[in-house]
Amino acid sequence: MGFDGDLQSCAELVQKGDVDRFQAVMAAPVAAREVLFTLYAFNVELSRAPWASSENIIAEMRLQWWRDLGAEIAAGKPVRRHFVATPLARLLRPELATVIDAMAEARRWDIYRDPFSDEAEFDSHIDATSGGLMWMAAASLGAADERVVRDFAYGVGVANWLQAIPELEAHKRIPLLDGTREGVTGLARKALDRMLNARSNGGRISTDAGVALLAGWQAEAILRQAIREPERVAQGALGQSEFRRRAGLIWRSALGRW
Repeated sequence: MGFDGDLQSCAELVQKGDVDRFQAVMAAPVAAREVLFTLYAFNVELSRAPWASSENIIAEMRLQWWRDLGAEIAAGKPVRRHFVATPLARLLRPELATVIDAMAEARRWDIYRDPFSDEAEFDSHIDATSGGLMWMAAASLGAADERVVRDFAYGVGVANWLQAIPELEAHKRIPLLDGTREGVTGLARKALDRMLNARSNGGRISTDAGVALLAGWQAEAILRQAIREPERVAQGALGQSEFRRRAGLIWRSALGRW
C-alpha cells in the first residue's frame, strides 16, 4: 500500500499520543509499520473518545461511532471517510474487526466514576483494551495463538494501568479494587505470571506476529518494580530511565525477543 497521507497522519498521531508504541513501531520491520501505525492510531482515538466531552451522552456517541465502524468493517461494508478509519478498513480482516466492539464497550468505564465491581470485571477491562489491541495487531501480522497473545497483553495492560493510576485518580476515578500495598503487589504478581506464562509458550507465536508484542518491552520491568516497591504506584514513579528504556527496546528488537 505504501505510506499515503492517511498513514502519515496515523504515524504522527501515534508519535504525539502514544510515544512508547511509536518507538516500538520504529524498531519494528518496515513491512509491519502500516498495520501497527494504523491500529495504534485507532487506539489513541478510541482511548480519547470518553474524555472528549464532559457530557456523558457526547462521550457515548463518540464511542458508538467506533463501534459502528467496527461493525461496518466486520460486515465488509464501505466505511465513512476518516484518516484512521479508511486505512483501518483496508488493513483489518473482517473477523478481527469484531474485537473493536468489546474495546469500545470497555472504554465506557472511563466515562463514569463507578469502581470495578470485582476482579473479573477488572480483568475483562484489561483484556478487552490491551488484549484486544495486541491480538488484532499480532493476528494481522502473522500466525499466533490468541490465548498466548492475550496473556502477554494482560501483563502489558496492567503495567500501563499501574502507571496511569495517579492520572485516573486525579480525574476522580477508582482504578483499583485494592489500592493497598498488598493489593498492588498481588495484581502485579498476577500480571507478571501471565506474561511469563506467555513467554514459556512463545513457540505458538510466529516471528512476524511477535513484532506486535514488542510494544510491551517495558512491562516486565515495571511489574517487577511494582512488586518490589508498590508505593511507587501512588507516587507516579514507576518506570525506567530513558537509557534503559531505549536499550531494552533495541536489545529485544535486534534479537527478535518480546
